[in-house]
Amino acid sequence: MDTNIITTPDIQTEKPALKKPPLYKVIMYDDEYTPMDFVVELLVKYFQHDEGSATKIMMHIHQKGLGVCGIYPKDIAESKVAQVEVHCRKDEYPLRCSFEQQTDD
Repeated sequence: MDTNIITTPDIQTEKPALKKPPLYKVIMYDDEYTPMDFVVELLVKYFQHDEGSATKIMMHIHQKGLGVCGIYPKDIAESKVAQVEVHCRKDEYPLRCSFEQQTDD
């Protein structure tokens, strides 16, 4: 009588070390045409800032030429940029927005 022995693979008992996904900064750029109140509105609506923090970010953008609106995983950052750009084009403002990978600086 021929018997086959079945062996089971070793079961992994330790959790594998998972790497956190990279995060991306959503950046808004200053221009000479988009009203400051409109920028504050965008920061409140799409980035969930309160009125006070949105005003500070807007002033930073205005004074420095650009500013970080929020930090998100890549797919969310892409969506935020697209939402802001659609809203700006609908209201005929040239405001630009982009995203870039956050560095450990």
